[in-house]
Formats: sequence, structure tokens, C-alpha cells
Amino acid sequence: MEPIADHLMGDVWPQATPGADGANYGTTTFSPQGHFEVRSHQSFVLSYTVGEFGLDDTGAIKIVHRWTHDGGKLQFDNPAGLNYVTAVASNGVQLELYAEPYPHQRPWYHGLRITVKRGYMSPGDRITVTFGDRSQGSPGYRLQTFCESAYEFRVLADVCATGVFIPISTHTIAIDAGPAHHWVLTAPTLRRVGETFSIGIRAEDEWGNATYQTPGSVRITASTAVEGLTENVTLDPIARGCRLDGLKVRTPGVIRFSIFDANNVLLATSNPLVVKESGPAAYWGDLHGQSGETVGINTIHEYMAFARDIAFLDVTSHQANDFQITNAFWQQINNLAAELNEDGRFVVFPGYEWSGNTPVGGDHNVFFAAEGRQIRRSSHSLLSDRSDIHTDANTLGQLFESLQDEDCVLFGHIGGRPADISVAEDARLRTAVEVHSDWGTFEWFMTDAFRLGYRVGLVCNSDGHKGAPGACYPGASEFGAYSGITCFIADDLSRPEIFRSLRQRRHYGTTGCRMHMEVTAHLGDKGSVYAIDPRIEKTEPMPSQTATLGDIASTAASEIELEVALETHAPIERVIVLNGAQIVTEFRPFDVSSDSGRIRIIWEGAEYRGRGRTTYWNGSLSFDRALIRRFEKINLWNLDRKVDQTSENEIVFDAVTTGNFGGCDVWLDKIEGRLKITTSLADGEFDLSAIDAHDTVIDAGGLDRKIRIFRLPEEMNCQSVHQRFKISLNSGKDNPLWIKVVTEDGFVGWSSPIYII
Repeated sequence: MEPIADHLMGDVWPQATPGADGANYGTTTFSPQGHFEVRSHQSFVLSYTVGEFGLDDTGAIKIVHRWTHDGGKLQFDNPAGLNYVTAVASNGVQLELYAEPYPHQRPWYHGLRITVKRGYMSPGDRITVTFGDRSQGSPGYRLQTFCESAYEFRVLADVCATGVFIPISTHTIAIDAGPAHHWVLTAPTLRRVGETFSIGIRAEDEWGNATYQTPGSVRITASTAVEGLTENVTLDPIARGCRLDGLKVRTPGVIRFSIFDANNVLLATSNPLVVKESGPAAYWGDLHGQSGETVGINTIHEYMAFARDIAFLDVTSHQANDFQITNAFWQQINNLAAELNEDGRFVVFPGYEWSGNTPVGGDHNVFFAAEGRQIRRSSHSLLSDRSDIHTDANTLGQLFESLQDEDCVLFGHIGGRPADISVAEDARLRTAVEVHSDWGTFEWFMTDAFRLGYRVGLVCNSDGHKGAPGACYPGASEFGAYSGITCFIADDLSRPEIFRSLRQRRHYGTTGCRMHMEVTAHLGDKGSVYAIDPRIEKTEPMPSQTATLGDIASTAASEIELEVALETHAPIERVIVLNGAQIVTEFRPFDVSSDSGRIRIIWEGAEYRGRGRTTYWNGSLSFDRALIRRFEKINLWNLDRKVDQTSENEIVFDAVTTGNFGGCDVWLDKIEGRLKITTSLADGEFDLSAIDAHDTVIDAGGLDRKIRIFRLPEEMNCQSVHQRFKISLNSGKDNPLWIKVVTEDGFVGWSSPIYII
């Protein structure tokens, strides 16, 4: 339970101190220490002993936590309520308690301020603080939703009442996962006949944390013969992930694996593995997240170990905010990337997040093909060492200029700080934009690029801050979505091949599932494909009758066929084919019979493009003549929020979206009467018999914010689609052809566009 080393964290506070040592301002003790379960209720006592300066009238101490913290909201008025906090001065002086937002510099964004009122405290006096004081009936202090190896109670003191708070100590506990709630079985997506591969197993608690608390053995089966697969697997009780290596398949086909417990109960089914005779393979990555050295949690070593050994990623990178990366930490990022990068097993790119403000370009991820490169920061905002400030690139244009001779690629992304890709452009460097992360879904980012005439690929990542790249859940804070991942199509798993995939936009992204996706444009006899974007370098295209993900192509035809092949982990709800921002067609691989009683209600969208994009959906849906036989929730990630059936004909909901969607399926006893939807944002009332497989939409303002209602079959089973769609091309401009796939359980996948120019 060691906290992050100080020399690895950017920290410029304070610039002036009244004494020579932190002990001059006081000392602290803390109990109990040890390991505690996520979301459990606890009671902790922190005792502050006043130092040699004393603690003056209106002086104060603060106890602060990291920004990621999503535990209980401190309160001081209800002794029997949750998260009740008390503070008592040994000399009887009055203390004022205040739950202070943004109490200290980044990342210490949650805190308790305790101010001395009507008196002072002398050296040796004590303040005793109890988080979750149970003496009058409180159940305790509720911990956060995610695991953290060294959760900190950091103490600061303003002993001279100047407003300058000095860090004096930190105390840590370990927050561990709860019992296994569900299981995840991960397979590759695309491999060749006879090629060696691995599958991965993990159990997660109800909040999505990978957990140690697993049964002793499980049984693994496959839908076809797999060499090297041991049916009975004994799990290591101290490991949160289990990898089965050395597997091979000798015949082409689609394979799914299943895992059963000792009682033969099905725990999970894997994503599909497509095996082909030849061609490229597919490798999954989450290239965007950060750890506790900046604004996340846990160490970078834990971050990398989770990516490789628990999320079973093939590719990753660490993307810390540049203005908080010390030179020591930048060296560690590079050293660890070099140490862990292993061809054929785990590819790691050194990189960082250029974190300029939106008006000068906004957040961009920078990935280097090799270690040892100069970091070009957007600023030195949290760095006291100014010796290399001359290397900064303060605007996106300056960043592009400074990277001209570097072997690197960039993504634009929408985090707390949105990118504005219109500020500057370099088609060689910025190869993609990120349309999904823990922050939400941002399809409009792609359509912005189309409007600007850019030819970029599409990626999804976690932008995770909770130590779980590749499997990061939003918890109960301001994040609203499960983490995305990107599938790279490449000949092998190596830095050069993944970089080639990035530069050729040969990848697709999902909201966390591992679907197999192939998209092919049939160009006709006079088609051709460019090896490089002709805007970057004048080059002659090569004749080709087909183009695939990320290709820039041309054709003499006015109409082409787009071929789509999909294999998914869950039934497919719809496939949407787009040309730029325009929907060409929506394909639903099912028929809805007139007697189907299943209605899907979806809420989606965001407030606007900035930090405060979260939309709060509070409302109800009710049926005046039909009764609810069954209902299921969709994408309800925050378990503190509810979608509940309150009667035989009513469901109430309290949910959030941040550009993504949530909702529920309702199975009714009959399709009669009316459906009434009431929310804080929009209302509607509909004749149930008029609801069919096509969306009925209630506009709710904001950014693509709406409610959609449509009918589905009682049961769905199509997990494979192979379909061709005719597309008329627009003359005189780019035709970015791409698809969006939605599965029954609420996951989404998008292809990088094929640009027909």
C-alpha cells in the first residue's frame, strides 16, 4: 500500500512554506489500515497532532482524495445517516467542517476542510476526525466503486491561516474487489489456421472490478476442436486473470468458447474467433489511459500488468497529461515500454497526452514508434522544473510542426477537454479520432472530420483513470460509459505492423465487445487504391477491384456494393451503413411478428460538447392496458442509479448518458393500449399497435439527445451477418463509407471509413 513516489508526480504546491519540515506543522495517525472491499461501509479515525507553529484562529487542515474517488458524499448533519463525519478538538475549540470540491491542486479534487473557529490550538493539541462515525447509528463511510492498491487520505495544513496549505502526511488503505458476480472469457477475433493463440479468463464483481474471489476450478469447452485446450482448469486464487496459451485450430471456421463451474453451470461464452486459411490477423488494444502518477490511480506498472494479464490486450500505451509528466516519469514511461514490449505477445508504445486547451487544439494522444523521443508538452502547468520549457508546443499547430521529423501518430479525442480538430491539420500525423471512451460516445467527431475534408480512421479507447485499461467501468462518478477498445488488422503483432495499421486506418472500434468485422467496397473493373493519401504525397493509385477498412480509393462507377461480414458475441440488433454523415440504409437481420410483445425504449445523447455533457434521464414509462411480463436493463453502468419496475404496468428510471445510450427492453402480455413516457427532458404518448421495428423518436434537444422506441422479436439469435449493400456515390467529393453495428445487449462497433474520392 505504498503511494505514488513524489518525484514521479508533477506538483508545484506550495511555493512558500512557513517552516523547514512538514513535521513543523503537525503529525498524524490513522486507523484501521489494511484491505477493504469496494463499496463497503467502514469507519476510519485520523488523528492530527498540532506541530510547533500551533494552529491559528481560522487556520485549517484538509484531508484530500484523488479526483477519481467516487465514494460516499460526506455529511455532517445526520448522525444516523451514511457517510457521517465528525471532528473533535482536544482543547474544546469550535471546528467547522466543510466538504470542499477542488480542495487542492490536481489530482486532489475531493476533500474535507476542518477550520478552527473562535480560538486556536497549541502544539500537542489534537483533532480527531472520524469518517463514518458509527457512535450514533451511522452505517459508516461508503468506499469507492473500484479497486485501488493505495487509496490515500492525504493531509494538508494551513497553520498560519494564510490560505496556503502544506502537505504534511498521507495514509493509505487497499480497496479490493468484491465477490465474483459475472465472468468474462476472452478469445482472439481473427487468426490463421495453425497459428498459436491464447484465451483469457477473469471474474468481475458487480461493479466490474476484476476479482480474486473465484472458485478453484472451471471447465472450458470449444465449439470445434482446439489443440492444446485443457478442459479442466484450476484457477490461481491470488491472480485476477488466467491465460491459456499454446492453442491452435487446424480448420477454418468460427469458434466460440464456453466456461462452466464445478456444478456445470455456464459462466460465460467468449467472443467469436474467426479462423481463416490466410490473410491478416486482428489484435485488440486500448491505447489511452493513465495512472496515479498523474490523474489516475495505481502505478504505471500496475496499469501495464492489468492491460496484459487481466484485460488480455494485445496492444497498449500510457497517456498521461503532459503538463504533469516530470522528466523522471517520462523516462519511466519509456523504460517500461521498452521492457514490456514483446513481439507476438504484447506491443507497448511510448507516448503521452498532449493536453492543450480546446481553443488551441484540445486533447491529442501522441504515440512514438520507439523510445527516447523528446516530449513536447502543451505547458508546464504542474511542473516546478522549468529547465526544458523551451521544448513545449503550446498550440496544436506548434505540436504538428515540432513532430515533423518524428516517427509518430496522433489521435484527437474528447475527454474532459475536447479536441477541436479544425484548429490545425496534418494528415500524416493525425491518423484517427476517438469516438468512444469512458467519457461517452462522440460520433459527431467523425462527421466533423468529414465536414473538414479530413480522411481519418476511427478508434475507441477507455481514456481510463481507474487502473483498468481494456476493461474500465465508469463507476459512480462523472464517467458515463464502459471503456472502448480498438481492433487493429495487421500481419503480425509487432510495433511496425501496428503502426502500419494505424497509418493505413486499418482498424475498427467498439464500446468494449470484441466483434469480428469485415467491410469491403467492390469498386468494379476501373477501381484503384492509393498506397498513401494523395493529399500527403502525390502518388499514382494501384488498380484494384476492392477496397477495405481505411483505404483511399477511386472508381469510375457511380454505384458500388459494400460487403459487410460480421460475427458477434450477442445477437445483432441493427447494421447501419453510412456515407459520411448520411445514413444510406439500416439493416435489421430479423422479422418482427405482429404478436411480439417486446418493446425497446432507448435514451441517448449529451447536453453539449464540453465537460458538462452529462444528461440526466429521470422519468417513467407506463402502459394503460398492457402488463409487464419481464424487463431487462441496457447499459446501466452506474448501479447507484436505478431502472426499476414499480408495478405491473410501470417502470421508473434515473439514468445518465454522455453521448452513449441506455434503456430497457419490456416484454408485454399484449400489444394493446398506449405507452406513456414522461421525463425531465421530453414526454410522449404512443399507440402500442403502431410501434414497429423502425424507430419512433422523441427529440429531447441537446446534442443528439432523444428517446427511441421500437419493437423487437421476442427472442433474437442472429450473431452472423454477411450482406451486400448498393451505394450510390456522390460525385465531386469524398464518399466516406463506414458502418455502425449495434448488438442486442447494447454494445456498438464502428468501422474506419473507406474513402472513395
